[in-house]
Parts: sequence; structure tokens; C-alpha cells
Amino acid sequence: MYRCVKIKVCGLTREEDVDLALSLGADYCGFIVYPKSPRGISPERASELAARVPEGKRVLVDVETRIENLALYRHAGFDFFQIHHSLTINPATLAAWSATVGKDRLWLAPRVAHEDAFPEGSLVLADTILVDTFAQDQVGGTGQIGDWARFNQLKAAHPQTHWILAGGLSPANVSEAIASTDADHLDINSGVESAPGVKDAAKLREVFRILRQ
Repeated sequence: MYRCVKIKVCGLTREEDVDLALSLGADYCGFIVYPKSPRGISPERASELAARVPEGKRVLVDVETRIENLALYRHAGFDFFQIHHSLTINPATLAAWSATVGKDRLWLAPRVAHEDAFPEGSLVLADTILVDTFAQDQVGGTGQIGDWARFNQLKAAHPQTHWILAGGLSPANVSEAIASTDADHLDINSGVESAPGVKDAAKLREVFRILRQ
């Protein structure tokens, strides 16, 4: 059965890539402001690029954001806030993020290893959860495929939550990802690049061709 899959293109750093993603029908555009990311850009640059994106599609991506910075990002015109965090983070911080932007605009991305229990308590603080591939020394953008079976289990157990599948999605495996999971939201990043932060136009077009055919 056909299902409409929403697509977020993340790690955008160039005007031409933003424009191409939008022309292909991207539902969301993600801009990473975490300075240790190979796709990280300054908040000022993120705002500049996000100005090219229609309201409702602008996603600010960061790691364990300071509350005062999150408030600034909110006022800068971003629509959603994807925050990656460790399992040891203070629950009060999660609650403060939710209070600052609203649970409908907060996308939590907990860093969960295969042996870790998923932090289900977070689900009351954010309507959307992004499930990315865990790496000990890298936050997101690993290019490695994640645990699709676990994604399905989480989505089935918590249908009230919006679940986004991330991790190494590319033209070579996106069809299999859709066939193997119940994902209706995908995060596309490293799998459509020629270099970190530089999207490969042919790969990006091919992913959209596959998902929109």
C-alpha cells in the first residue's frame, strides 16, 4: 500500500542545496548549529539559509542546547528544534526545552545504544522523536544504518508519537527502509552527499524519485 512519506533533508549548508531540496518537495530543511558536527554552521548562517525556506519547514538541529540559546533560536524564526542528547541528561533540562518551545515543536533525538533501554519518559515532553544510529564518538551523520526492527517496535508501542527514521539513508537503501519499517517520516543527510555538508544533486534527486514515484 502506498503511503506518503515526509522527508527532511538535513545538514544543509549551501543555498543551492536548500533550493534543490525545496524544488524536489522536501517537507523540512534541517540546519545544524552544533560546532563539532562536520555539517555545523553558525546560528547566523543557519538563519540566513532558513530564510529561503517557507514557514513550517525550518528545523534547527543542535546537541544539548543551552536554554538561553534555544530561546534565541525560537525568536530567529525556526519552526522545529531537533535536539540530540545523552541518556544521562538531567530530566529538568528536557522539561525546560519543552517549556521553551512547546512539545509540538520539540524533536528529541536521544543517543541510545543497542543495549540501552529507550527513555520512554521523554515522550511526554516532545511530540516527535528522531531515532538515529548510535555512535560512541559521533552525534548523528554517521552514515550507518540503524536498528530498523527497534524503530518499528517503538512506533507500534507509542502510536501517539511522531517517529522519524534516520541513519545512513541513501538511494541504495531507502526503498528497503520503507519496505522494512513503518516509517512515515525520514531524515536524509549523509547518504546524499559528495562531502560533509555538500549535497550530491543526483543522489538527492534519486532519493526523491524513489520516494515520490
